[in-house]
Amino acid sequence: MLNQVSPMLTTNEVARLLNVHINTVRRWSNNGTLRAYRIGTRGDRRFERTDVLNLLSEQSGMDKP
Repeated sequence: MLNQVSPMLTTNEVARLLNVHINTVRRWSNNGTLRAYRIGTRGDRRFERTDVLNLLSEQSGMDKP
């Protein structure tokens, strides 16, 4: 059985998903708030869906008792 790789999200997709500006996603990536993986020769950012959902739940306070 092969391990399935979850598709990575682009900066633009994350911005639309979280309803924030694309520069906000870049800033979160730069300061470590949201983990990004750099790919290709241009260093494009890609994000794991689980990391984005974790950030969303932390920001909304869903993980607090």
